[in-house]
Amino acid sequence: MLLGMSRQRCQVTGAVPSFGHSISHSHRRTKRRWGVNVQRKRFWVPSLRRNVTLNVSTKGLKVIDRDGIDAVVGRIIARGEKV
Repeated sequence: MLLGMSRQRCQVTGAVPSFGHSISHSHRRTKRRWGVNVQRKRFWVPSLRRNVTLNVSTKGLKVIDRDGIDAVVGRIIARGEKV
């Protein structure tokens, strides 16, 4: 199943899938990709006084816990991305 482009990228960290090879026991190589663990989460943003839905990787959730949702959403808006 192919996912949309917005689903494959973390809005907080900017993480995207990486590519490489699967190597079998006989050392044959086939293309593969490592996806980002992206979750669709809803956050209450006090400065905007509304809920915001973000596509966030699990590492992005740790960044939100560390810096706060207001700071993270501020950076996303400063980048010119719609939230």
